[in-house]
Amino acid sequence: MTHPERLRRVQGMGDHDPGSLEPGQDDLPRKFIRAIHLKGRPVMADYIPPKVWTWDAENGGDWSKTNRPIAGPTFDAELPVGKHPLQLYSMGTPNGQKVTIMLEELLAIGKTGAEYDAHLIRIGEGDQFSSGFVALNPNSKIPALLDSETGTRVFESGSILLYLAEKFGAFLPNTPAARTETLNWVFWLQGSAPYLGGGFGHFYAYAPEKFEYPIDRFTMETKRQMDVLDRELAQHRYLGGDEYTIADMLTWPWYGNLVLGEAYDAGEFLDVESYTNLRRWAEEILARPAVQRGRIVNRTRGPLNEQLHERHDASDFDTKTQDKIAPADE
Repeated sequence: MTHPERLRRVQGMGDHDPGSLEPGQDDLPRKFIRAIHLKGRPVMADYIPPKVWTWDAENGGDWSKTNRPIAGPTFDAELPVGKHPLQLYSMGTPNGQKVTIMLEELLAIGKTGAEYDAHLIRIGEGDQFSSGFVALNPNSKIPALLDSETGTRVFESGSILLYLAEKFGAFLPNTPAARTETLNWVFWLQGSAPYLGGGFGHFYAYAPEKFEYPIDRFTMETKRQMDVLDRELAQHRYLGGDEYTIADMLTWPWYGNLVLGEAYDAGEFLDVESYTNLRRWAEEILARPAVQRGRIVNRTRGPLNEQLHERHDASDFDTKTQDKIAPADE
C-alpha cells in the first residue's frame, strides 16, 4: 500500500456501524474507530495505520532530517579534535545547553581541568550520522563528550552532567540524603522533558499540521509538569533544596526557557506568567554569568549576538558569531 493510499477521510462514521465505513475500513479495530470519533467528533481522522509501517523521510516537519528508523553511520568522517582535555560535540538545543552551562559553571569556580572544545554538530544536516560521531554515541544524538585524559566517552546529557559532577567534585551534594534528592530531580527531568520537547513542542510548533488532540494531550502534561516545579520551588530556592546543583542545570534549558517565553512562542498559550515560583527560579538562574555564556555555545538560531557556533577558548565569548559574519559596529 503506497503512502497516499494510507490517507483516507473518515466521515460520517457511526459508532459500531459497519455500514458507515469506507472501503478498506471494515477490518479496523473497533477501539481505533471509537478513538476516531471520540465523543461524536472526528479526531485526526485523515490517517489510518497500515498493517506494516514504512518510513516517509519527508513526513516529519521541521526536524524530519534529524532522525531515521535505523542506527549506525551513513557516511565516513572523523570528528575534529581540539586542544583541551574535554571534547564536546553538540548543538545549542536545550539538551546541548545543559552541558555547556555545566562546563562554564565548573570553570567559573576554578576547575581549570574543565576547559573544553565545543564542536558544532549540525543535526539538521545529519552530522550526527558520521562514523566518528556514531563511534562516540551509538544513539546518534547530541550532546556527546570525550574525556581525552581517560579515553572515556559519555553520552546522554544526564550522564554527562553526573560524570562531570563526580569528576570535579562539584554541583552534586555529598551527603546521601541531599545527593538522592538531587538525583530525584535529575531523573524526573530526564523522564519528563521528552513530553515537553518531543510532545508539546513538536505538535504545537513544528508538526506540519496542527491537530487538537495531541496538542491538548501534551499541553495538559506540560502544564502539570510546570505545576510540579512551581510547587517545589515554592518550598526551596533550587530544585531539591537551597543548593544549586546539576538538577537545576539540567532542568533550566527546558523549563526555564519555556517559562521565560524563549521556547515555541508558547508563553501566552501556556499562561507561563501564572507559575510565579518557576519564573523566579528561571530568572535567577539566567542571571548567572556562566549560564549566560553556556546558553549561547553551539547555538545557531536566534539573535546573532546570542550565537557562538564553536567554543575553543574563553576569549571566544568576546568575538561571538556576529563578529565573524559582519564587521563590528564602529
